[in-house]
Amino acid sequence: MGWFSKSDESFFLSTLASAAPGQQVQKVLGVVHGEAIIGANIFRDMFSSVRDVVGGRAGGYERALAGARDAAVDDMKTAALERGANGVIGLDFDYEVLGETNGMMMVAVSGTAVVVG
Repeated sequence: MGWFSKSDESFFLSTLASAAPGQQVQKVLGVVHGEAIIGANIFRDMFSSVRDVVGGRAGGYERALAGARDAAVDDMKTAALERGANGVIGLDFDYEVLGETNGMMMVAVSGTAVVVG
């Protein structure tokens, strides 16, 4: 499975372009995607600057980025479910900095909606 392989009882997600072991792609339903944009918060920026000087991880940014990534995946999953899919394969994540002052970050995810069984 891929680095983001994730499965619950009813839905399968994988960065690989194949189904889970023991399953086969029965139907390809097309490309689906999801996006989420997060804005930089002044307090997160301030603490991130301190982390840049003293070292360490920027936990506030990491949590915000994880939330944006989860929201983008949820949007993509919803689009796939609307097409009748029970999985998405070949996931691709993209991250972009946006805005005049680079104050926002976009997380986009896309993949192929499939029926696996």
